[in-house]
Amino acid sequence: MSPRKAVKHELTREMILNVARKLFATEGYSHVSMRKIAKELDYSHGALYYHFQNKAALFLALVKEDFSLLDEKFHEVMKRNVDDDEKLQSVLLTFIEFGLTYPNHYEVMFLTKDKEVKFYQHSGPEESYKRFAEALSTLSKTKLSLRETWSIFLSLHGFVAHHSYCEQSFEEVKDMAKAHVMFLLKKI
Repeated sequence: MSPRKAVKHELTREMILNVARKLFATEGYSHVSMRKIAKELDYSHGALYYHFQNKAALFLALVKEDFSLLDEKFHEVMKRNVDDDEKLQSVLLTFIEFGLTYPNHYEVMFLTKDKEVKFYQHSGPEESYKRFAEALSTLSKTKLSLRETWSIFLSLHGFVAHHSYCEQSFEEVKDMAKAHVMFLLKKI
C-alpha cells in the first residue's frame, strides 16, 4: 500500500463548490461526476463525500448558495436610503448585473437543462422570486399583477441569458442594461 499523498491545502466545501459550479455551468450536470470534480481539484473522489452525500446534494448546495448571494444583493438595494423610483431601478439593474457578473452562478440557478435537477432549480428560487415580487410591489407606483411581475422577471432573464450566451460582461453592456431597465420602468 502506498503512503498517503500529502496535500497543499485542506479540501474545503467552498473549493468543491467553486469547481463544481464551473463544471456544471460549462459541461452540464449530467456530464459531471464526483470523480471529475475531484480530479479537477486533485483530490480523491472520496474526499468530496466528506462534504457532500452525492452529486445531487452538491448541486442543491450550489443552488442554495447562489440564490443566497442574489438575495443578499437585493437586500443591499432595499436597505439603501434612496427614493422608491431609484430603488426600483436598482432592483432591476442588480438582477442583470448579478447574472452577468456571476455567469456560472446564473447558469446553475436558471439555465441547467437536466431533468434530474429541475426540482432544485424550482425549489431554490421560490424565496428569491418572492422577494423580487415583493420589492416590485412595494416600490412600484402602480399595482402590478402576478402576470406583469412575471413578465418583468422574464424580460430581465432574457436580457441576462442573451448577453451571458454572448459572453458579455456587465461592464460591456451596462448602458444597454440601463436602457432596458428604463424601458421596463415606463411600463410599471
